[in-house]
Amino acid sequence: MDSTTRLPLRTGRQMPVMGLGTWLLTDQTAATVEAALDAGYRMIDTAVDYGSQPGIGEAIRNSSLPRDEIYLVTKIEEDDDPLGGIERDLNEMGLEYADLTLIHRPPPEGPGESLWRGLIEAQERGLARDIGVSNYSADMVDALAASTGVTPAVNQIEWTPFGHDLALFDHHGEKDIVVQAYSPLTRGDLLNADALAEVAGAYDKTPAQILIRWNLQRGTVPLPKANQAEHFRENLAVFDFELSDEHMERLDRFDRNYSALGGLPYV
Repeated sequence: MDSTTRLPLRTGRQMPVMGLGTWLLTDQTAATVEAALDAGYRMIDTAVDYGSQPGIGEAIRNSSLPRDEIYLVTKIEEDDDPLGGIERDLNEMGLEYADLTLIHRPPPEGPGESLWRGLIEAQERGLARDIGVSNYSADMVDALAASTGVTPAVNQIEWTPFGHDLALFDHHGEKDIVVQAYSPLTRGDLLNADALAEVAGAYDKTPAQILIRWNLQRGTVPLPKANQAEHFRENLAVFDFELSDEHMERLDRFDRNYSALGGLPYV
């Protein structure tokens, strides 16, 4: 397994096992994403409010890689007209389709059935090859599926050893929903935690590499943000070792509902 390895989605299509987060990656975005693709990343995650979409589109258009080797994740906002939001994003990037489009967060009044129906139509039109959600609880996911007959392929949520919910993970496993992990490195807040450093020392790896590897072995898809070549290399150097069952269980026990954003919306 490496960064180009793909895992199956419930739709029959496949997604890379890890990707690049681009929140606030607005400084030399195109050059940074081009460097990430050269380093081995094959999935790029973005949203209109990240400010990174124009540069991402430029990097994908300029890449020597075939378009179908690059997996692009976009999002519509909770107050968007869904088809209009997707067309806005694709126009901003100069691209014809996204590989995956998500509802960025549930609207205040509920799970957003009308948004979900719009994504279903976008998928039928070929604007998004797969569709999913972000920041959704299990109950909200079930509500979308019950109202439309279409289950999200993915739920992108904040997910680290310090903040996760194994009950939601089990629910999604039963429904064949892939968990994508945003902010898998705690946005740097807990990289210096003593307990994490102890695990990292046992493998001669960095704390960031341990957090990414934990996600990979859990079967979740980490989206670490990076904008420097050394961090690209560090984040990708996680396929040459395996955490023991003992260390995986120890990392699971780090859970304290920690969120770099102030709360885990799916718990």
